[in-house]
Amino acid sequence: MTTSPTEASGAPESANGFDAGEAGPRRALVVGTGLIGASLGLALRRAGWHVSGTDVAPGVAADAVALGALDRAGDDVDATLAVVATPVRAIAGTVTDLLADPARRPDLVVTDVGGTKGALVAAVDHPRFVGGHPMAGSEQVGVAGARADLFVGASWVLTPTDVTDPVAYARVRAVVAGFGAQVIALPPAQHDALVAVVSHVPHLTAATLMDLAAGVAERHAALLPLAAGGFRDMTRVAAGHPGIWPDICEDNAPAIVETLDSLIDALSAMRRRVAEGDRTSLLAVLERASVARRALSERVPRPEELAEVRVPVPDRPGVLAEVTTLAAELGVNIVDLDLAHSVEGLLGVLVLVVGSKAAPTLVDALLERGHRATAVPVGAGR
Repeated sequence: MTTSPTEASGAPESANGFDAGEAGPRRALVVGTGLIGASLGLALRRAGWHVSGTDVAPGVAADAVALGALDRAGDDVDATLAVVATPVRAIAGTVTDLLADPARRPDLVVTDVGGTKGALVAAVDHPRFVGGHPMAGSEQVGVAGARADLFVGASWVLTPTDVTDPVAYARVRAVVAGFGAQVIALPPAQHDALVAVVSHVPHLTAATLMDLAAGVAERHAALLPLAAGGFRDMTRVAAGHPGIWPDICEDNAPAIVETLDSLIDALSAMRRRVAEGDRTSLLAVLERASVARRALSERVPRPEELAEVRVPVPDRPGVLAEVTTLAAELGVNIVDLDLAHSVEGLLGVLVLVVGSKAAPTLVDALLERGHRATAVPVGAGR
């Protein structure tokens, strides 16, 4: 018989993994209350949290209170969750200060929403820090653009490491999943390489195209009125906050430059096809892109299409990162996750809910790595 981490210690646990045994609502602190931070505040408050928030810019936290994204402006040393939503270069210092503050709760878990993870995770080597990056945003800037549903259906990357406390990871994952996001675990370096392709370079490309069009529009006033849906869709993200991008580009320069080089090569090949009238090659690329783009829209699986992959694991940091990042590498989406500890505390069971068709692939890979994994339909044996 297994019990959850909080049940083993005699404390009740809420549905999102945080202690529900204390009087009053769960308490969260948001550091940085711009677009993402204020949206987090709205989502947390919708989930029943008491949310405090701070921002270095005068009046911004007060604006977030007025919007309903915060219960109050200011610090909260009693928070059990802190989310750092500052510019990338300020995150490491802020996280370190939060975790080192003796006035705060010893069970405080800290996460962040920065667009790069490698340098940050290397700088913050702490069991109760879980690096995070929601793949969500808006062309809106600041508190006024915040939305409680900003993260619904979005991918949210978490980057557990060998030192990450499994309970801390499970708690952050539960909160994020509660927002309606799809959680993906990746090693920090892999995150940075992949987001260069799907986030950083697309933003730079959109900004470059928009800047090009704006220059042409200075000579031909009719250009921008001609901009239809396709151009507007491609350049929408160029309207986002410019100030965050120099830090992101500096932190992730190697991956961004490599991806830009690949894009330049691909555009050069496309130029050749057009210049030479190579209709066959041009059509082949367009067809591949069309199929790939339509595949981005995946429906949510029904319960009968899901399976539980159960993995007995030693009770040590690192094992949860190993299993969850393996799933990501295999392209297996984890719909839900539960971590149960044995009474003795030496062995636990990690329960991953995945698509039933993907379950055998994950089980086989886990068996190859020495884990005694099994898969059963969701609800079997309960």
